[in-house]
Amino acid sequence: MGMSWGWLTAQPEGQFLERKSCYDRTGRTPRPRPIKEVARDVAEALAAMANADGGTVALGIEDDGTVSGVPDKYPETIWKQIQDLIRPRLNFRFAKVELEGRRVWVFETDWSAEAHQLTDGRYLLRVGSQNLPFPARDIEAMKRSRLERATEMQLIPDATLADLDLALVQELTHKSGISLSPEELLVHYRLAEKVNGRLRLTLAAMLLFAKDPTRWHPRCGIELIRWEGAERRTGAELNIVKRIRIEAPLVRLIEEAYRAIQPYIPERQRLVNLFFEERWAYPPFAWQEAIVNAVAHRDYRLQGLGIEVHLFDDRMEIWSPGELVEPATLEKLRSRERVHASRNPRIVRVLTAFGYMRELGEGIPRMFEVMEQEGLRPPEFRLEGGRFVVTLRSTPIYRPETLRWLRRFEGQGLARNQLRLLAYAYERGGRFTRRAYQKLVGVDPYTAGQDIQDLVRRGIVRLTRPRGRVYEIIERPEAALAEKPSEFAAIEPILREKGFVKNEDIRKALNVPIWRANWIARKLVSLGWLEPEGEKRGRRYRPGWRVIEKS
Repeated sequence: MGMSWGWLTAQPEGQFLERKSCYDRTGRTPRPRPIKEVARDVAEALAAMANADGGTVALGIEDDGTVSGVPDKYPETIWKQIQDLIRPRLNFRFAKVELEGRRVWVFETDWSAEAHQLTDGRYLLRVGSQNLPFPARDIEAMKRSRLERATEMQLIPDATLADLDLALVQELTHKSGISLSPEELLVHYRLAEKVNGRLRLTLAAMLLFAKDPTRWHPRCGIELIRWEGAERRTGAELNIVKRIRIEAPLVRLIEEAYRAIQPYIPERQRLVNLFFEERWAYPPFAWQEAIVNAVAHRDYRLQGLGIEVHLFDDRMEIWSPGELVEPATLEKLRSRERVHASRNPRIVRVLTAFGYMRELGEGIPRMFEVMEQEGLRPPEFRLEGGRFVVTLRSTPIYRPETLRWLRRFEGQGLARNQLRLLAYAYERGGRFTRRAYQKLVGVDPYTAGQDIQDLVRRGIVRLTRPRGRVYEIIERPEAALAEKPSEFAAIEPILREKGFVKNEDIRKALNVPIWRANWIARKLVSLGWLEPEGEKRGRRYRPGWRVIEKS
């Protein structure tokens, strides 16, 4: 089976693929770009990919996947010009192919043990679909970290295709759009080599696709440990209530871990968009991203340690064997900096093809975002005993009474950062400064000033100390004194008689379906006219803070 190159147009550009046009389209009619300019573009992408995880550059295809072809006047010796632009010299692969009746040139590079520089002095790193410059001081650190990557590339002498689940390898064909035989596909992804006519498989291939990956690495799975309480106890007081070992090829391990862990993650009531809803104690993206990162980036040299997920009553910890890989540091992760660092580039590439990983470097900042959106504390990172630990806490940032107080601003169109500021100020006696707001949400002075002035105009806050720019919340803003909704007026007699209403009362009083009654109840809760108590079938609603204030 020969290589099918249709994937070059079908796959989106990203960490491992870049398309380059040979035409300048700024005028009325496209015209071929200077060959030196095109060679420089290809050299930049190849050097950046070699400094990261490898990848493919397709010349003669537009960004949107349209095949425009390589002009006839371009000589095939362009590969020599590209080589001359990179130092030390990069040994990439060059293929001439035909797509839709036009010629396309394909350049492929693996990651390189050396840090490659362009002749203009720049070092570039492939991050997502961009070739980004990175500081020269990181070069030596990157070179040192490259040495650790040899683990996944070790050839396993006694491993054969019979040891692999070929259905999973075939699934990679469908995921990637690359039509090759299993043997050729493994070679294409650098998971195997042909040595003296014999296929030699790497450790990465065995971890990803082996029928029994533990034969090749005894601790390549994930262990889930559920603890009673918030502390570890040992000996006679051992408080482990559940222990599950999850073992599978890496392309299946992640989803199996999701299924095994999900039942042990509790639900809790949380304010979402100023409505109370049942939500998971930990946002799925946050803990699942931590597990993906552990599988993709752990140090597989450490065969005596495995990935561990510890569930306590108040937190979740994901332990991954190995230190951080340069240029990643704890400080960069904690500051939400987008950092690309991959100890196992070939494993990463396959997991990306299977859809477990997307734009590399975006996962950690996104974890902060989803935890924040759920009103939870930010993720915590530490190194302990040669392992990288991610901690997610189920403890809300703000007290329940603060979240209830925030509901009075429902329907006023406040931005999420403004709501965060109000909650922050409420918990600190109602006062804040512009500098505190800047630090809280990470905005510049101009944006902070604009957001605060908007709150002033709305009559929600006022300036009390001009010199220090100290503001305070106006405790009863006019906007909070809304007129009584007609839905509440209809159920108010029942509320007075019984002291509470249920969804069925709302349904009968307003003659609406039960789903509509549920929606109305949530709306009245968000506006402060009702206060929920109880769970699910036992839920009822008592008078809210607006009723109490008006009485």
